Amino acid sequence: MPASKTALVISAHAADFVWRCGGAIALHGELGYDVTVLCLSFGERGESAKLWKQEGMTLDRVKGVRRKEAETAAEKLGVHDLVCLDLGDYPLELTREDKACVVDVIRKVQPSFMLSHSQYDPYNTDHMYATQVALECRMIAQAWGHNPGEKVLGAPQLYLFEPHQTEQMGWKPDTFLDITSVWEKKRAAIESMAGQEHLWDYYTRVAVNRANHFKRNSGGQSGGRDCKYAEGFQSIFPRTVDEL
Repeated sequence: MPASKTALVISAHAADFVWRCGGAIALHGELGYDVTVLCLSFGERGESAKLWKQEGMTLDRVKGVRRKEAETAAEKLGVHDLVCLDLGDYPLELTREDKACVVDVIRKVQPSFMLSHSQYDPYNTDHMYATQVALECRMIAQAWGHNPGEKVLGAPQLYLFEPHQTEQMGWKPDTFLDITSVWEKKRAAIESMAGQEHLWDYYTRVAVNRANHFKRNSGGQSGGRDCKYAEGFQSIFPRTVDEL
């Protein structure tokens, strides 16, 4: 049976969860959540240029390196369970059977909330495809007629984490999360992704910039909460509240 507090990240490639929501993973782990990360692929073809530049590199070797990097990063972030489906990338494509596997993970985890990519990404269509899969499989997991007798999914929020080239994606954050207390964990996880070293400082700058937005939206100069590192998210579904 799932823990009372769970979360699920659906990541197109093996490194995406680290850059874009590693802080959320580490923070919620410390808050008692069991966070599962589902990697649909290793990003072996399209996001491993540094590895492919090495003489004699093969697809299997790239996958092995990427898997190890993801496992190391997941351990540093305190991920409860890392699930790698190895479905290929560039392009990422799922069959009906593949989607059934994703639904099985969602129902097993019964997440309080989910995280995935922006809904539009012309630079990397694997990313927006992964979010389409997340939405479709969330819907199927809620269907009482899908594998009757299993526990159906409730209505977890789907948060879209920040994409690369943010201004091109139509991504508009409505939630900022202070990750200052777990920043060292995220940075350590970032540095585990040796195949994409060019992104280490980029995503550090993103976290600093989002911290400024956190401070501004928590009260600004009239009493905003201090924050050194933050992550931004866009929620898909309405929220149900008793007070504002």
